Amino acid sequence: MGLDVGILNILFDRNFLVMSFVGILAFATVVTLGLPLLERRSLGSRMKLVSEKREELRQKHHAALSKRTSLRTEPVSFMKQTLEKLKLSNFLESANTRDKLVQAGYRGQAPLITFMFFRFVMPFILFAVALLYLFAILHLSWTGWEKFLAALGTALLGFYVPDLFLSNRIQRRRTSIMQAFPDALDLLLICVESGMSIEAAFTRVASEVGSQSVELAEEFGLTTAELSYLPDRRMAFDNLAKRCGHPGVKAIAGALNQAEKYGTPLGQALRVCAQENRETRMSEAEKKAAALPAKLTVPMILFFLPCLFVVIMGPAIMKIMHIMHH
Repeated sequence: MGLDVGILNILFDRNFLVMSFVGILAFATVVTLGLPLLERRSLGSRMKLVSEKREELRQKHHAALSKRTSLRTEPVSFMKQTLEKLKLSNFLESANTRDKLVQAGYRGQAPLITFMFFRFVMPFILFAVALLYLFAILHLSWTGWEKFLAALGTALLGFYVPDLFLSNRIQRRRTSIMQAFPDALDLLLICVESGMSIEAAFTRVASEVGSQSVELAEEFGLTTAELSYLPDRRMAFDNLAKRCGHPGVKAIAGALNQAEKYGTPLGQALRVCAQENRETRMSEAEKKAAALPAKLTVPMILFFLPCLFVVIMGPAIMKIMHIMHH
């Protein structure tokens, strides 16, 4: 009992209460002053992590770009010598071969030499494979001349195999560019309206849009370089439209050329073009969605309806067979 009274006297002592109140105020002061410092440290650590992640992404994109530009080195000597000895360059190079290679992301003389060489050798490779397959592996009832003519037709198709590969590469690259292009236009509009020059805006957008489309970042980087050294700045925008080969990019190039020539407001033109590109992307998505029922008709007929008929008519057929059996 005396111990309890002593504890109560201590708890209600004036000096103890004052010291406790001062201690609580001191603790609250330390917490109030310390939390902002901890938040700053947390923000600093987060920004550091973001910076490290951005540098990691940049290194990955540079590595991807270096892989994509592997054909931009000097042409392989035996390929070049073969084409020069046989004088096949004029025969194998079509009028728009260089433009297609540029749209596929291959620039320089080396990709052109490589493309023409494979256009020359692929018919012979497919002809040999077709002969081996028809005469040695397959046992068809065809005559020798029929098999030879079939192999010859396969060889003729081999001439267009590099074109098919190039067309597929162009389509994939164009799809990647146009998926990120409306967002890139929004970023470009923000940079231009904030007072940045068009070169600085392209550089900034190229560094930011690389996480979404490496191809578009590469094209913007090339446009920035061309704006620096070409005698006419409008040529850089025309080259951008030619490399991308898409109507949306051509419209942007025309707007930029118009702003460069007549001094019209660039922000309004970019805003209108960004809206048009977003509407175009939405219309393409709606078109794919509208075509989906027609594409699902054949799989439903082949796979769903037989299962449905079995489930519905199976018990009735089993019952009829049971009645006829008895």
